[in-house]
Amino acid sequence: MNGPMIMMAVFVMTMLIGVPIPFAAGLATVAGIWIAEIPLTLLAQSAYTAFEPFPLTTIPMFVLAGAIMEKGGMSEHLISIANRLVGAYKGGIGLVTVVSCMFFAALSGSGPATTAAIGSITIPAMLKENYKARFAAAVTAAAGALGSMIPPSNLLIIYGLVSEQSIPRLFLAGIVPGLALGLLLMLVTYLIARKNNYGGNGEPFSWRPLLGAIWEGKWAIGAPVLILGGIYGGIFTPSEAAAVAVFYALFVGLVVYKKLTLPDIVHAIRFTALMIGSVLFILGVTKAFGQLVTLYDIPQSISVLFGTLSEHPWLVLLLIAILYVFVGMWLESIPQIIIFTAVFLPLVTSLGVDPILFGIFTVVACEVGFLTPPIGVNLFVASKISRTSVEQVSIGVLPMLIPYILIILLLIFFDEWVLFLPNMAFGPSSY
Repeated sequence: MNGPMIMMAVFVMTMLIGVPIPFAAGLATVAGIWIAEIPLTLLAQSAYTAFEPFPLTTIPMFVLAGAIMEKGGMSEHLISIANRLVGAYKGGIGLVTVVSCMFFAALSGSGPATTAAIGSITIPAMLKENYKARFAAAVTAAAGALGSMIPPSNLLIIYGLVSEQSIPRLFLAGIVPGLALGLLLMLVTYLIARKNNYGGNGEPFSWRPLLGAIWEGKWAIGAPVLILGGIYGGIFTPSEAAAVAVFYALFVGLVVYKKLTLPDIVHAIRFTALMIGSVLFILGVTKAFGQLVTLYDIPQSISVLFGTLSEHPWLVLLLIAILYVFVGMWLESIPQIIIFTAVFLPLVTSLGVDPILFGIFTVVACEVGFLTPPIGVNLFVASKISRTSVEQVSIGVLPMLIPYILIILLLIFFDEWVLFLPNMAFGPSSY
């Protein structure tokens, strides 16, 4: 019996009848284990080894820190700074949304959390100024996906665990692409806003209000400085940085801004528990799925399939990007990274592609999955806040995909602009 084909058939069929994706992946894995006549204990053993790495504690810590920061008033101060910086231009609140998401992404590490934290404030403000709901939601959803690129990033942490690559090196590699992506999103937002005459009061930029907003929001700005500065200064590891972020968020929310309440803390803990519970379930199942992929020699088959293209690594990466975007319409980013890293990483490294570069490439391609139906999480979050349909948000987000496509192409054809920071800090990669 053809194990991989049956696994694929089970996965697709169960998903088509409405089985949640983690359970569909689990059933496909059980089918593969049964066909290979392997004891089902492999599933439990794989889950245990998936949960064992200590850096995995980083994810719930950063999610909890982001949730506490949102409730504790930090997001409001970040929006105030962004408003003083770009709020006077056409599409001002849209630009504010993108800049605020870039700031908050460096706090939460989560795309959906960034969309919810910033969108809950800026989407109602855009609707009040007669922005189309479709545009307001689309800008927020697209900018919220920056939470998966600008460090600390939960998806980069997952990739680092699966590929056994340095998480600090991945964080550094994500800074320039994340900032470039944010600037391109601002450009698209401005052009659409100018065409539709959205917002902008024409007031000239002034340093005094901006410096005042920065001073008032210094505690919010201090969070990414503390987190990333501590990591790269060698003061603490990424896992320890996540714990520091939680305590910093609690201190600022309770003592400095005094907006954080006990129900807010309970809500943040509940939100974190629900999110990490789903992440762990997906991680455990897809770890076994990934082992079966290796057992069935699927990476070797993929290498043979792409063998004729070995002289053109750019073409291989382009085909992988198209696959990621297509699969991302149905598969969530975490299982996508876990499954396909096991399949494609050996192939691309054999073609001379740096695994750090491939990690950034993978996360950017998976970010598009946040913005494509039917599984696009950011679309659902933005749709709920804006009270418009997911279909409308999906249409509105189409122009916002252009920056993502441009960044993917830049990653395929050029690598030094991504790798120079980690290489400068840690030396050339020794892959």
